[in-house]
Amino acid sequence: MGLIWVVPLSSLLTIAFLVYLIRDVMGRDRGTEKMQEVGSAIYKGAVAFISRQYSTIAILAIVTSIIVAAIVGSFTQGSETGITGFALAWRTALSFLVGAAASAVSGIIGMYVSVQTNQRVASAAREGVEPALRVALNGGAVAGFIVVALSSLSVFTMFVLFGGLTDNGVKDAPFLIAGMGFGASFVALFAQLGGGIYTKAADVGADLVGKVEAGIPEDDPRNAGVVADLVGDNVGDCAGRGADLFESTVAENIGAMILGVGLYVATGREEWIIFPLVIRAFGLIASIIGVWAALNVPGIKLDPGESPMNPLYRGYALTAGICIIAMFAIVMIMLEDFWFFLAGLSGVLVSLAFVAITMYYTEHRFRPVKMIAKSSLRGSGPNIITGLAMGFENTALPAIAIAIGLISSYWLGTQGADALDLQKDWARMEDKIIAERAAGEDPELHEQLLVALDPDFVGGIYGTAVAAMGMLMTAGFVLAMDTFGPIVDNAGGIVEMSGASEEIRAGTDALDAAGNTTKALTKGYAIGSAALAAFLLFSAYLDKVALVQFDKFKDDPEKLIENVKIVDGVHAVNMGQMEVFVGALLGAMLVYLFSSIAMRAVAEVAENVIEEVRRQFKEIPGLLAGDPNAKADYGKAVDITTQGALRAMVLPGMLAVGMPIVVGILLGAEATAGFLMSATIAGILLALVMNNGGGAWDNAKKYIESGEFTDENGVVHKKKSEAHKAAVVGDTVGDPFKDTAGPSLHVLIKLLATITLVLAPLFV
Repeated sequence: MGLIWVVPLSSLLTIAFLVYLIRDVMGRDRGTEKMQEVGSAIYKGAVAFISRQYSTIAILAIVTSIIVAAIVGSFTQGSETGITGFALAWRTALSFLVGAAASAVSGIIGMYVSVQTNQRVASAAREGVEPALRVALNGGAVAGFIVVALSSLSVFTMFVLFGGLTDNGVKDAPFLIAGMGFGASFVALFAQLGGGIYTKAADVGADLVGKVEAGIPEDDPRNAGVVADLVGDNVGDCAGRGADLFESTVAENIGAMILGVGLYVATGREEWIIFPLVIRAFGLIASIIGVWAALNVPGIKLDPGESPMNPLYRGYALTAGICIIAMFAIVMIMLEDFWFFLAGLSGVLVSLAFVAITMYYTEHRFRPVKMIAKSSLRGSGPNIITGLAMGFENTALPAIAIAIGLISSYWLGTQGADALDLQKDWARMEDKIIAERAAGEDPELHEQLLVALDPDFVGGIYGTAVAAMGMLMTAGFVLAMDTFGPIVDNAGGIVEMSGASEEIRAGTDALDAAGNTTKALTKGYAIGSAALAAFLLFSAYLDKVALVQFDKFKDDPEKLIENVKIVDGVHAVNMGQMEVFVGALLGAMLVYLFSSIAMRAVAEVAENVIEEVRRQFKEIPGLLAGDPNAKADYGKAVDITTQGALRAMVLPGMLAVGMPIVVGILLGAEATAGFLMSATIAGILLALVMNNGGGAWDNAKKYIESGEFTDENGVVHKKKSEAHKAAVVGDTVGDPFKDTAGPSLHVLIKLLATITLVLAPLFV
């Protein structure tokens, strides 16, 4: 198995690094008594929400696993492994539950670390930006590395448990653990959706009553919705995003391993299967080096007076550079062909392109955010129109980057197939199949599938899998930056609510601005990985349908010819057929309906928060006037938001799970392929509109609040100006875009792909 030992070793190294980080963070001062009081309120609210949310998700996951097991156990035609009936059912259910449980643990740990770090960052900010940056990034790294390490370790463990290290089991194990992707996607959707509804309902409600109506600061302690807002940053951006990227890494890892099975069957080299596990392990090590360097290495760490984003950019660049070097070494050792290194390099470059594009559309230094801020001078309407225009515009460059990445990695994979002379392996398999059939034996299903496919096609698809692995190599560093965002956002709120000085607030504002950028970058990164994962899983779905067809027609006398026809028919999705067109239409419709329900849920729950904040301003004597003896009831606002978010997440979540199953049963496998294609394309584009458009709206507001924004006459417009009020309204639209519907869409895309892969026999 060669380098497979690197996988558990990297996990042990990560655990050692995490112990160092946790000791550093938890040993820090928690600040003043008031800082600790606010931090404690955030912690209690976050724990209360997460406990209730994951209790609900656990019930849904257990019921779903039973249903999936029943379906898989009843429809077992075309089993790649030869395992059918109850034996396949329990393995699928177990892998589903392991994926679901590990995804939940990833999200919970991310949230817990965030709420333990935020008040320590607030305290460190009294000493300056650099100490606060160190605490925040170390806290973010704990959450990020636990997610990636747990993803790698859980896939490796299940792979070994189902016989992946044995000669007979190595090609079967990737299929037996495919349910992990479904389980992880299932939990991630509800975690991201519920957390997203919570965080934006609280944010919108608190902002509209506090900043717009009452004219008080953003994190003013008089506002009962403020603590709910700060809690929401953790349950949405930490727990939700942790589960999201856990699911991405699991799904893409398993998808790439499944695609490697065919090349293993053809060549007899297990490296094609275990390569994704090994490449992820080295990516985790590179991320550890990048985070440590961003805080400690001269020339990379923060210089006095510069933006806190700069060391993060330099650390990310270092991580990407190490990943490229590691990719070259691992590919040459395991795959033995330079073309596949170039395919992996294309994936790394796509991730860098997404970071650069997202930075351009969401940072105030560049044209899009400046245009939105400028439009705010003319009121809320022009702000919203310009923000939507920038959101629509920003789909172009990412779509082109994905297209170039897929086309180039596919072509490079075909060149790799030619360089390795896979044609001779295909000829050998075809001779073997003919001989077995002449002897009255049934050839292996995978061999039948492979000889019906062109070896260049198989190599090309594997090239896209290597590109996806290249893109995900930096996931640890990216997740550390993502969790950094809500940590510093919370720290800023704690500083303001505790009455700290303006000088300290200026430092946390700089960190908060950097945090908004890192959160936007992570969303862009997640969309790109979702696009590549969806393509891998879509290819695996088509192959699965072909295998089921082989099994159904195995008694056909012209077997070899018929298999070629089946594969050609399955891989050519005919949009001219009525059923396929309807399936595609329903796939695109689901994306918009899902987004509508999620956005409407934010509005409805936000209205309840608004009513509660208004009630407290009216009924609690002296609260709005600033009487120090008048205290807002934060717990009531948190409870209202929690109940509303949990109720609202169930309908869109079950719609996402149920609709592909209904389409598959009623319209068939080819219509389901059309459904997947259109849902993926529409989902990627709409997620880009929402994520980057929402980020641009948010940073346009913060650009005005910074006091740096001036009109054409040189007049400064800042907080409480008319332009600021318009920008706040625009941000009210952008918030549920970027933190509720948008992030949930790329989870939806992968959920649809994993559901259809696991349940494909039901649709044939």
